Amino acid sequence: MRFAPRTAFARTIALIAFILVINQVVSYLLITMYVVKPTVEQLSFLVARQVQAHQIIAEQRLLPRLRYRYQEISGIEIMNDGEARDKGVEAATPYAFLSSEISSLLQTQTQVRVSQSGQIYIWIYVEQEGLWYRVPMSGLDERQFSPLLFYLILIGGLSVLGGAWFARWLNRPLRRLQHAALDIGRGIYHEPLPEGGVSEIMNVTRAFNRMSRGIQQLEADRSLLLAGISHDLRTPLTRIRLAAEMMQNKEDLLCEGIIQDIDDMNSIIDQFVDFVRSPDLTDFEWKNINTLIHDLVLTNEYTEDDRLQLVLSDKLPPVYMQPTAMKRVLTNLIVNARKYGAAPIQVSTGLLNRGKGVWFEVRDSGAGIPEHKLEDMFKPFTQGDVARGGEGSGLGLAIVKRFVDQHQGLIEAKNHPEGGFSVRVKLPVERKRVG
Repeated sequence: MRFAPRTAFARTIALIAFILVINQVVSYLLITMYVVKPTVEQLSFLVARQVQAHQIIAEQRLLPRLRYRYQEISGIEIMNDGEARDKGVEAATPYAFLSSEISSLLQTQTQVRVSQSGQIYIWIYVEQEGLWYRVPMSGLDERQFSPLLFYLILIGGLSVLGGAWFARWLNRPLRRLQHAALDIGRGIYHEPLPEGGVSEIMNVTRAFNRMSRGIQQLEADRSLLLAGISHDLRTPLTRIRLAAEMMQNKEDLLCEGIIQDIDDMNSIIDQFVDFVRSPDLTDFEWKNINTLIHDLVLTNEYTEDDRLQLVLSDKLPPVYMQPTAMKRVLTNLIVNARKYGAAPIQVSTGLLNRGKGVWFEVRDSGAGIPEHKLEDMFKPFTQGDVARGGEGSGLGLAIVKRFVDQHQGLIEAKNHPEGGFSVRVKLPVERKRVG
């Protein structure tokens, strides 16, 4: 169903509201049948009997004082249409069910109205006589007539609010679990989650903490293994390079090829190490992305005007980032554009989501990448079109994707409509924290 609630919180509230609606409807019907209806019938009976008593006394012409004395005691007034209008009968509220009840008791057609401004009166128009009887309800006030529906709505509203608070408290560990799972997917690990709540959620949280510790151990073992391999490989590579440079004929193509291969192997080893390395969360700080780009341009070799163009937006808000990791993202994108694309290379920035985030983009002017390969560009050991080059380990963009995920950002790759390949990174201004 399109409009059915999807979250556990929404479904819990919908269930509570549905049950309360049924409960309120049943309560309303029961109260109406067993409380309101008998009360109305009793009230109609008493009022009708008072009118009948007044009519009987009025028929006793030999006792005129009795009529006035009864009217003084009961408070009933008899008026014609003009007098009734002057006393406010038109402002009174008509009640059809009271009219029906009193008509059956008096055995004549009547109209019944109730005025609730100040003193409460019941107006009864006897069509046979053409007179209005105004019966005062001195023992009642407006509050006693009451807002049964209002009280039912109030009770229902308080019940829904209480149920919402309970459902929110019940689902709070699930929200913590969700945020923690998303962070683990980005390679960010936190302290074990508190194992609280109901027993089912407690068991799930306990299992998640075990899984998180297992993944952390696997990450640590992988980093240790890769660091060992890197260390063990660099030593013989250094010896081979030293031997190659000590060869008598350094202009020999074989010697140059060996040195170039050693440099490539060292670069591949560095990429492997960067791929498994996670930025230190303690090093995150607020920094402007434009300042980071300027620092990168000034401290690297990307200062040639015909190779790199900067189109930076003004007044960008600072972003909570790990500067070293984000510099590596920019470096990899620029190196990728220079190596596989063509000049000019453009770096641009901008604002998105009404100031809730910023973006930066690196675009080259090369041949681009086949559309069917764009989705796989950020997977490890994946390279684009062979025309863009087949060298390297295929980890450059995978490292970019990993670091951007750790910053809770998004990355998009596309072939630019005007030609070339572009990668856009979107970063939130503030990071969401677990719990």
